[in-house]
Amino acid sequence: MASDLLSIARSGTKAARIALDVAAQNIANASSEGYVRRSVRLEEVASSGGFGRIGDVSLSGVRLDRVVRNADVFRQTEVRRTGADAARAGAEVAGLENIEAAIEQSNVFASIVSFEGALQQLASDPVDPSLRAAVVEDARTMARTFNLASTSLEAAGANLRFEAADGVEQVNLLGSELARVNLRLARAADASSDQTALLDQRDLLLQQLSEYTDVTATIAVDQTVEVRLAGAAGPVLVGSGTSGTLAMTTAPDGTISFNLDGTAVSPSAGSLTGKAQALEKLVDVRTGLDAIAADVISTVNTAQTNGATLDGSAGTPMFSGTGAADMVLAFEDGALIATAPAGAGANSRDASNLAAMRNALGLSDPAGSMDGLLFDISSTVAGRSVTRDALESIAGSARITLQAQAGVDLDEEAVNLIRFQQAFEASGRVMQVANDLFDTLLGIR
Repeated sequence: MASDLLSIARSGTKAARIALDVAAQNIANASSEGYVRRSVRLEEVASSGGFGRIGDVSLSGVRLDRVVRNADVFRQTEVRRTGADAARAGAEVAGLENIEAAIEQSNVFASIVSFEGALQQLASDPVDPSLRAAVVEDARTMARTFNLASTSLEAAGANLRFEAADGVEQVNLLGSELARVNLRLARAADASSDQTALLDQRDLLLQQLSEYTDVTATIAVDQTVEVRLAGAAGPVLVGSGTSGTLAMTTAPDGTISFNLDGTAVSPSAGSLTGKAQALEKLVDVRTGLDAIAADVISTVNTAQTNGATLDGSAGTPMFSGTGAADMVLAFEDGALIATAPAGAGANSRDASNLAAMRNALGLSDPAGSMDGLLFDISSTVAGRSVTRDALESIAGSARITLQAQAGVDLDEEAVNLIRFQQAFEASGRVMQVANDLFDTLLGIR
């Protein structure tokens, strides 16, 4: 009997010590990124009686079944999926906000309005040199604001492409690291501490990958993972011990596309997708800006060549260039503004050609077109921001749900420490009782 008590007590102290070690490990790693809470699973040790003791049961204490890693595949998948959606929306909004700033801060709309206002002032006295100089200055300012808007858009696009290229590099680095983890997992003993730590690394790498692109992860029996991009039917980025190479291609218009080892991929989530979508919008905005600039150039130059300058000579184009990037004022002398109709004499006060220019600008309405372009990008940013906020909220809820299961609760671990400490002390007391029984038996004469 005393022997059984010692055996049971010994198993109890061993189980309690392991449980204390696990609780201490959880507390130590409470702030470690990717760490998943461990818990012990204990089971009773019991053996049925032997020869002559049919049906009898001999109690043998407790033993460790295994250390459980409290991870839920479904919840982890949800965190990756919702996180990838939020990352896409966040990257797109960040890019769109830079595009919006490039257009708004260049003051193209205000410069067009000022130029048209200067033309209106000139109509009141077409031979006034100060009014002509004001038109030239406003024309120069307008051309420069178009240049600035184009340059700012190009800078925003270059920044998006740089960030996307960095993201591609990060995907390849994470893929390579995940392949190495797969190799180590394949060699690790089942349920060992090494395997458990590797599983933490595996899941953390998967989550980091999902921030850049949507990933489909398939876990094998040996806990290695296969990762595909752009859906379950997409190409394999990470195999059992190998990883592919993601590459980015830039089109002539500045948009980007991706391929994995030569196979085209079109991810639907992750920051890479968000940046690609922002670049597509940038192309639309730049096309609209160039169209407005080209319209102003064409309208004003056509009117100029149809009229006469202050000295009676034929008018010449006011602007050179074909779009926002290369729009330049073609002359500095206000006398070259063709306010009079063709054939008019010097110093003519006939401003009918200027009126025709203003009417043509009124019909093409570059200020209205610019206002529409600004409204379009602003409304796009507003709409996408609402979507981003909603997706971030969903992703946050998914993380909280996972954290509730897999994260370390210090209060709970403190309770576990006390509970298992008491269990350890109680098993020690059982040992003392067994020792007393031995002493009693030995003292019988």
